[in-house]
Amino acid sequence: MAEAGKRLGRGLGSLLGILDNEEKDIKSSGGDNNLPINDINMHLIDNNPNQPRKNFDQASLEELAQSIKQHGVIQPIILTKRNSRYMIVAGERRFRAAKIVGLKTIPAVIKDYTSAQIKEIALLENIQREDLNPIESARALDELLKDFNWTQEVLAERLGKSRSSIANTLRLLSLSAEVLKMVEDGKLSAGHARSLVVVSDSAIQLKLAQLAVNRKVTVRDLEKAVKDSQKSKSIKISHEPSLELKNILTTLERKLGTKVNIKGDENKGKLIIDYFSSDELSKIYEMLSLDK
Repeated sequence: MAEAGKRLGRGLGSLLGILDNEEKDIKSSGGDNNLPINDINMHLIDNNPNQPRKNFDQASLEELAQSIKQHGVIQPIILTKRNSRYMIVAGERRFRAAKIVGLKTIPAVIKDYTSAQIKEIALLENIQREDLNPIESARALDELLKDFNWTQEVLAERLGKSRSSIANTLRLLSLSAEVLKMVEDGKLSAGHARSLVVVSDSAIQLKLAQLAVNRKVTVRDLEKAVKDSQKSKSIKISHEPSLELKNILTTLERKLGTKVNIKGDENKGKLIIDYFSSDELSKIYEMLSLDK
């Protein structure tokens, strides 16, 4: 993991040409380097239409805006010239937050990039900051593969990731639109979503996803439910009792002196107490009686 992070950092740094000297650049405002920082009029800047991140959390933007209001834009955004205007290559969140504050200008580094570099840098920046949801990442990766005719091996090398990681992320795009939306909205995790990729029937896939969300099941429980549904064509999600429930179960069995089962979870379920004679039933009744 650490090695992958180093490769990613070096890849992004070589493309931007500023990250290795970022602190020096900010302090000197372009002193002895070839990438000066300019204050660019906000009205001359356009968003990147191919920005891989589509969802920007408003609360997070407001927090960043408050920070910018107090301290200014500490790290310049990256722009490329487009005729008489500029397009954002990296720093979309800072630009949006600066607009909230009402800044007239924003510090920026301006550099020429090819279309491939712009897409790659935008993706790298978001991946490095973990700003993309799993579906945004998958779509961005898929776009890079198709637009530039890269193989998964080439893409993995450029992003500092394993090919299996790239493949697993891309597989999410085979999910139905409804399930994709659940992942994008943060209702369903990437781990849960990957469990559903093997389910070809979109109706069953959606139902399993809804059950996973509503019952808050683990990835392991969902994987088992997926296997069961493929065998029997029926959907059933069972829960493995949590450690807390297991402890409760053990305590009850010790107190009552008989077998006790719990069906459900901490929020809802059934408590089943076994007895094997009328004497045992009477004993259990006496122990549980509210009259005592």
